[in-house]
Amino acid sequence: MRKGIIITNAYSTLPSSLNQSVRLKQELGALGVEADILPNNSFPVEVSGDGEAIRRLKADFCIYLDKDKYVSVLLEKTGMRLFNSAEAIATCDDKMLTHIALSGHGIPCPKTLPGLLCYDPQEPVTEATLDRIEAALGYPVIVKASYGSLGKDVHKADGRTELQKLCERYKLVPHLFQECIQECAGRDIRVICIGGKAVAAMQRVSRTDFRSNMELGGKGTVYVPDADLTALCEKVSAVLGLDYCGIDVLPSKRGYLVCEVNSNAFFGGIEGVTGVNIARLYAEYIVQKVYG
Repeated sequence: MRKGIIITNAYSTLPSSLNQSVRLKQELGALGVEADILPNNSFPVEVSGDGEAIRRLKADFCIYLDKDKYVSVLLEKTGMRLFNSAEAIATCDDKMLTHIALSGHGIPCPKTLPGLLCYDPQEPVTEATLDRIEAALGYPVIVKASYGSLGKDVHKADGRTELQKLCERYKLVPHLFQECIQECAGRDIRVICIGGKAVAAMQRVSRTDFRSNMELGGKGTVYVPDADLTALCEKVSAVLGLDYCGIDVLPSKRGYLVCEVNSNAFFGGIEGVTGVNIARLYAEYIVQKVYG
């Protein structure tokens, strides 16, 4: 029997997250592959008292829809084929690591500075730090936590007072600073890639927020990517070694700029907008990779 597992986050109750796993299970079933949906608190893998990585379940592959790097790395160590790989998920989960990984490959992005991690909450952010961020990026400036999704923990500072407050707020956690592409405020393009090929795209626009996320009120419309956008996104997917991803691109005055890459991008919204059966395409890709 052809068998796979779909690992989900132990705590998430988001409808978009639940839809992801259910749709993939349905489409795999239509292709003759049984798939069990398991939350991570099922503890499918462990390090035994003998110091071995032990997997508790039998399956031919795993669609890993969580970002918990410990479970993903352990599963791979037992020989499990993950979609996406543990390394690719970890790189995309950390927004700063994503930009580091893409750097040196001719992939344009907003100018980005790594956040400065503080280990003592009593230590203030220095004026020199603020001076250097201002000089490098100007205002407005985007401040992001390195970890997060759905537009959460992404902020815009319009002046020094706001910047100082955000620096203090995030100084104890990984974060980054990024130039604000003002002509793209509240607007971006989401491109889905499967197996390194762009398969669907939509433009997202918010009239009320500088963030375009549909979960924050953004509206999606069909977008037909040109050859340059297609090539850019397929290159991003290849560089990061992704089986599946959603790439957020800013159509700026100086061309397309890669803003973020999501290894587990929700596809419910883009399926509804474009009519493309993303779940089916992903399931077909997985079946071909695993069973030939």
